[in-house]
Formats: sequence, C-alpha cells, structure tokens
Amino acid sequence: MSPLSRRDMFRGAVLLGTGAALGGLELSIAGPAAAAVAAPTIAGCATWGARNPSSTLSQIATDANKIIIHHTATANSTDYTQAHAFSLARSIQNYHMDSNGWSDTGQHFTVSRGGFITEGRHYSLSHLTSGNGMVVGAHCPGQNDQAIGIENEGTYTSATPPTTQFNKLVDLCAYICDQYGIAPTKIYGHRDFVSTSCPGDAFYAQLPALRSAVAAKLSGGTAWSAIVDNSSAGFSASTAWGTSTYSTQRYGADYRYAAPVAASDPAYYSATLPSAGNYKIETWYPGDPGYNAATPFVVFSSAGSQTVTVNQTTGGGAWRSLGTFAFAAGAQQVVGVSRWTSGTQYVIADAVRITKA
Repeated sequence: MSPLSRRDMFRGAVLLGTGAALGGLELSIAGPAAAAVAAPTIAGCATWGARNPSSTLSQIATDANKIIIHHTATANSTDYTQAHAFSLARSIQNYHMDSNGWSDTGQHFTVSRGGFITEGRHYSLSHLTSGNGMVVGAHCPGQNDQAIGIENEGTYTSATPPTTQFNKLVDLCAYICDQYGIAPTKIYGHRDFVSTSCPGDAFYAQLPALRSAVAAKLSGGTAWSAIVDNSSAGFSASTAWGTSTYSTQRYGADYRYAAPVAASDPAYYSATLPSAGNYKIETWYPGDPGYNAATPFVVFSSAGSQTVTVNQTTGGGAWRSLGTFAFAAGAQQVVGVSRWTSGTQYVIADAVRITKA
C-alpha cells in the first residue's frame, strides 16, 4: 500500500472532524481518505487579460488555513456570460490598482453571477493547483497571509446569489479545502474579521448552508442545494403579503407575512432542479407566539401536492425539515406557503432550502 500524502491525511482528519461541527452531519470516507475533489474550471489571469502587477507580489510557503467570502458590492447583473465575467475581472483589477493603489487584484478568486470563476491575484491559481503555499492577498487586513479571499459578483444585502453562482462557489471552496486541508467550518465572511457589511446580510446568512454543501462535496456526496429567500427571483406572492423586519430570527434582510383567509393565495418558492429524484425540503422562519400555529406548507412533488403543517409560534431561526419528496427535473414551483388555515395569527414566508437527497 502506498503511503498517504500530506493532503490525504489532512482530508481524512478534516472530514472526520466536520460532523460534530456541523451539527451531526454524517460524512462517509472510503478507505483512509475520501476521493479528491475535481478542480473546477478557473480562468487564469492571462486568459481574462490581466495587467501585470505593479510591483513584486509576496509568495509564501505557508498554506492557507481558511477561506473568506466577499461580495463585490456591484450591480446584480443579468449578463451571465463568460465575456462579462472576464470584463468584471478586469474592472476589479483596475479599481484595486488605480484607485486603491494596490499592486494587483486584492482577492485570490472571483465567482461571477453566471458561475464563471476567474483568478484574481497573480499566482493564486498555481499555488492552489499545487496545494502548496500562497500569494499574500489584499482582501482582508490581518488575514491576507492566511486566508484565500473569494469575491462574489453582486450586492447581497437583501438579495441572495443566483443558484448557479452559489453552486460554483461550493465547487471552488470544496477544491480549496481539499487542496489545502482546510475544514469547511473554516469558511468565514469578511465581516467576521473587520467592521464591514460584506458579504451582505442575505449572503452572510447563507454561510452555514455553504459550509454544509462543501462538507457534502468533500465527503463524495452531492453538493447541489438551493436556497430561495423571500427576496430571491424564485419567490412570488400577492400584494396581500406584507414585508417585515420585526424578528431577528429572520433569514436575510426581511420576511413576508399575511393574515389567514379561506382563499387560495399562497406565497410560492420556485427553483430549477438539476435532475429527477428525491429532494429534502426545509424552511426557515422567525418563530413568535404571535404567529400561526398551523401554517400549511404545500409541497408540489411529482407524486402530487402534499401539505405539511408547521407551528410557527416556536422553533424559528433555524432550518426545519418538511420532509423528502420526489420531483421531476426542470424549472417548477416547489413549495407554497398557504394562507388557508385557522386562527388570526400571521402565516410567515421567509426562506426555503432544497437539497438533492
């Protein structure tokens, strides 16, 4: 039997220690270490037309020990092309060099809203590919010689990243964790280290889901997961549904509420499912004694509509399972929060997480 590499030993230790840290998520390891994570497609600096650094960049032998997530705080563009991603990379580099006075792009990698990954600072990709050492960044004071910085195109104070972007970020983070032996629990937001709103309230609230998806991918399991918040493009509701920021247990910046009524007026969560099969459906809502104790969640599975009643007076501020259901592939309504229930307390529609089982 050939000896294990340093990375194999790290990978086994990382995964074995992740279950407890992620609330008991069970991760299986085949043999002494899980299979290596496939490298996602990353466009190097030369590919997207980067300028040369204005001065020599510091490259160190020390490996990265964490990942820091940022948002670019730019427009939430609907141009999802590779050409746009490359243009964004050039724009960021120009701003960092010409306005900030930095030697090069500050972060190591960027993920566009269309799901294209570009190298940021020169030499980031070569170090990642080898799994040895790193180039010192300029994305987070105090962490630039320890953390891989990833910018995500968009402003996510209230909106959340598109599913394509989020899934590609999972792929990139899993590869970084695998190459450097970083635990998924060591994925942080920019605000965890400095006083900033980055990566935005809505995106920061998704970091637990990001860590879980990365852990699943490292374990060899499926990493496909989508979160539809009430501010996401996949959410729709009539004007009868109000918007509130009352509870701090909310997911993202706000949530929706409506009074019960004996009529069909659901708040809908829609998503594009990658393949036919079983999906775990979870909901996030703020719990409050003034909210409804019998809120109907209607799951539109391929076996027909199935209603799950949720007591929203308690148990808020966390993901709550509605169950696992079969779905066909493609774009579709997945869940509806119905107003057709008893009592006078508000029914709440906040966020839904859909995970391939």
